[in-house]
Amino acid sequence: MNEFPTQGRLPPELIEIGPEQEGQRIDNFLTTYLKGVPKSFIYRVLRSGEVRVNKGRAKPTYRLKEGDTVRIPPMRRGEPQTAAAPGKKLVALLNESILYEDAGLLIINKPSGIAVHGGSGVSFGVIEILRAARPEAPFLELVHRLDRDTSGCLMIAKKRSALRHIHQLLREEGMEKRYQALIQGPWHGGERRVTAALRKNVLQSGERVVRVEAEGKQSQTLFRPLQRWPMATLVEAVPLTGRTHQIRVHAAHLGQPIAGDEKYGDAEFNRAMQEKGLRRLFLHAASLSFTAADGNRIAVSAPLDPALKKVLAALGNAIG
Repeated sequence: MNEFPTQGRLPPELIEIGPEQEGQRIDNFLTTYLKGVPKSFIYRVLRSGEVRVNKGRAKPTYRLKEGDTVRIPPMRRGEPQTAAAPGKKLVALLNESILYEDAGLLIINKPSGIAVHGGSGVSFGVIEILRAARPEAPFLELVHRLDRDTSGCLMIAKKRSALRHIHQLLREEGMEKRYQALIQGPWHGGERRVTAALRKNVLQSGERVVRVEAEGKQSQTLFRPLQRWPMATLVEAVPLTGRTHQIRVHAAHLGQPIAGDEKYGDAEFNRAMQEKGLRRLFLHAASLSFTAADGNRIAVSAPLDPALKKVLAALGNAIG
């Protein structure tokens, strides 16, 4: 028997969306609003149509608008589980990683190995750590995501208006992101643009992978060589579109996968790089730049962490 059934004898709850909720996905809104209700049940009532927006069905990805009326069926709510508090060292690490902060935005140099959010066996990620460290903050939301093993520039919105503005920039390609990656083998020539279409796939095991497929979504990445060695090349990768695992899959498509990539990489190359001291995916969100809502230009860069610099040093003298 489900522990969180809807309570048909009670009237539904009607909520009018205000300006601070505008732009938020309805599944995320309900997860926050319905404390103690499992996410699986929230998605169930969304799919069944028991949750309504302006009297109509809404997909989990629907983004709320100011003035929307959300109908929530009455349901019994469990007591919210108390999440484990992040350790002081993790909080201190993120505080030391702040690259930029203003009234609406926070940008950190995310360390490798820390997820951006909790879930799938992870008690807490960057967003949970920041919320625990700043309990007085009325609003903290991820603007975008980085893979757990990827380090570098990560944006967190402190205001709904900032979140909406940057999401608009991302949709309209008004945000420039630059990554650094160490890829397999020597690079021949200069700048190269990859335009291979990408499609998400889910294996029978449930693992999510992205593949180059003609019927996939149009995707573009610009690669520029920075330093070359006989066995590897440090490149700058500029994603001109924002697909899942885009840089990793495009690099593998070139036949030069990223060092330490266990999903799309080359096992023999990864072992050789482990001998050079690499213990993670060599992909780093090095910089981003954009125009803020007030017209000011924001440009932030994140240096490579010492562990990655040691790997480059272990490769010896660059050949170009």
